[in-house]
Amino acid sequence: MNYIEYNINVAGPDEGEIVTAELAELGFDGFSDYLPDGFMPGAGSVKCYIPAPAEADSANHTRIQNFLYEGGYPYERQEIEQQNWNAEWESHFEPIDILGGLCYIRAPFHAAKAGVKHEIVIMPKMSFGTGHHATTYLMAEQMLALDFGGASVLDMGSGTGILAILAAQRGAVVVDAVDIDEWAYENCLENIQANGVQTVVCPILGDVSAIKGKVYDYILANINRNILLADMEQYAASLRKGGLLLVSGILDFDADTVIGHAAKLGLVQTATNNRDGWAQITFQKV
Repeated sequence: MNYIEYNINVAGPDEGEIVTAELAELGFDGFSDYLPDGFMPGAGSVKCYIPAPAEADSANHTRIQNFLYEGGYPYERQEIEQQNWNAEWESHFEPIDILGGLCYIRAPFHAAKAGVKHEIVIMPKMSFGTGHHATTYLMAEQMLALDFGGASVLDMGSGTGILAILAAQRGAVVVDAVDIDEWAYENCLENIQANGVQTVVCPILGDVSAIKGKVYDYILANINRNILLADMEQYAASLRKGGLLLVSGILDFDADTVIGHAAKLGLVQTATNNRDGWAQITFQKV
């Protein structure tokens, strides 16, 4: 499956975060960090990626064009073919160090780093979630403060499998990694093998219906606001009493909406962390 890249000019990183959050609601599932040099003078840019079939849907295509036109966002569009993606990532992907060496995320073409507690090797392909985005960083940072020993874990919208792999490395005994995207599923399979956690992490191709009837100690959901709100009732049903739900993919100004919805389902906010305009919230089922 090919992807479509939109290179969108924005006034600054804050506007870039707003654009990526809005496009996430329209089927885009991959985003670059803000780039200070745009393709027009005086502007920066963000690169946003959508599966070609999702963009081809006429109603969705209209919504995308309306958003970009009404917001006054100039953009360049190109189709990214599968065989070109590895070289594209290899030229841009840099290792990520979380909390001074507690967690180090790198690609196979990077050298290992000595003295790292958790090293995660990710082959970045068409599934995203390499740790560069603030939401993935926030989720990993919060996980490093928790005890996963002997736990059962769900990583919902698992992408490359970073969070599922980290949960396994931190002592989880069962981790279901669920994603609706076939690219993400295949990449997760590759990455759990590369990190030696294939006996713990089970990639599942599907949506929230795949977890009905299952119960977990931890649920990790780094998705987006609308999907979180739509699926949170099932997350609450699949979380054991006293268990923790970690969510992200939420802009700071949407945090109260998510917290209020969770409270109606018996999920109590226990922590909130922020980075670059994004929020990560931890809930406990009471």
